[in-house]
Amino acid sequence: MKKQVKNNIYWVGKIDWELREFHGADYSIHNGSSQNAYLVQEEKTFLVDTVWEPHKNEFLDNLKKEIDLKDLDFIVINHGEVDHSGALPALLEEVPGLPIYCTQAAVKSLTGMYHHPEWNYNVVKTGDSIDIGNGKSLVFVEMKMLHWPDSMATFMTGDNVLFSNDAFGQHYAVEELFNDKADQCSMDEEALKYYANILTPYSSFAKRKLKEIGDLNLTFDIIAPSHGAIWRDNPTQIIEKYIAWADAYKEDQITVIYDTMWDGTKKLAHKLAKEIREKSPDTVVKVYNISLYDKNDIITEVFKSKAIAVGSPTVGNALLSSVSGWLAFLHEMKFKDKKAGVFGCYGWSGEGNKKLREILTNSGFEVVDEEVKSLYNPTDEIDDQIEALAESLVKA
Repeated sequence: MKKQVKNNIYWVGKIDWELREFHGADYSIHNGSSQNAYLVQEEKTFLVDTVWEPHKNEFLDNLKKEIDLKDLDFIVINHGEVDHSGALPALLEEVPGLPIYCTQAAVKSLTGMYHHPEWNYNVVKTGDSIDIGNGKSLVFVEMKMLHWPDSMATFMTGDNVLFSNDAFGQHYAVEELFNDKADQCSMDEEALKYYANILTPYSSFAKRKLKEIGDLNLTFDIIAPSHGAIWRDNPTQIIEKYIAWADAYKEDQITVIYDTMWDGTKKLAHKLAKEIREKSPDTVVKVYNISLYDKNDIITEVFKSKAIAVGSPTVGNALLSSVSGWLAFLHEMKFKDKKAGVFGCYGWSGEGNKKLREILTNSGFEVVDEEVKSLYNPTDEIDDQIEALAESLVKA
């Protein structure tokens, strides 16, 4: 059933309360999510995006209750990823030849995924517009690398609605649709997690695009993303947050991240956290065991941190595989202007800290000289190392 967003704009998407992972299993979902598709009925009737393929039949059945599909004049596909375009092939079986408005890069991605080069693609770029009647138009804004090369946003004049696609969204289920109806703490946490885990690698693109959007001097009454809550109460608040998040964001927080075999490295982690707290009582200190916590939640805490410390015992001249795997994910994020320290136990050769240092440096962190390296289980003899590393991280 469609739900009114504003005037002749309706939400026709899917609230997915059962969803627990995304991008394969690369992104954890704790509070459900949504695929937000929109139906607009002005003099022109059109859709903005669709839903994920598993929900295509439900999507089309619900849409048929609202309109005759043959009354559709066109569809806007802001981004070709399957959670937005998954129902498109089924829709085009019902309405062959329906014009698709998208970027040139989206033609490539849609053709690559669905193998229909004959579809009626209409390529648009930033500044292009379509008259939809009643004195209103759509204006397209390319959003390259937020977070795919094919991404764009669509602004509807008159109603001042920005269909922003993946930008400004959250993986968060809100049955009532709007940000003023959502649990504010949960919604804000999910928005931050979404940026930290998906958009952080593209922050340089985000900074330029946010400035470009600001220079357009548009008025936004509603920002309607493709996932999570629709921003109608002070909608530009999420733009302001993105401006801060895109600028090498950090808070007064230090996060200690580790895994352990026989609890030696665990003891180091907690000793280090205690020492940091004592040296800087106002600094938020958090400790995460990689094997026990969700990797996306840890990345979100790294995003908030001015410095991190990463620990692993030496195993087979290298690191625990859990730590190596998480570090590969950390490397993808391309964090900037953050410091890091390393620590760990060893029994034989002790290459773990060297490996940690190399990976963190290659991941964009400034790794401090001080480190903690304990032969077998730590004793009080390593307290000086703990103190020196804590001091160096606090000074970050």
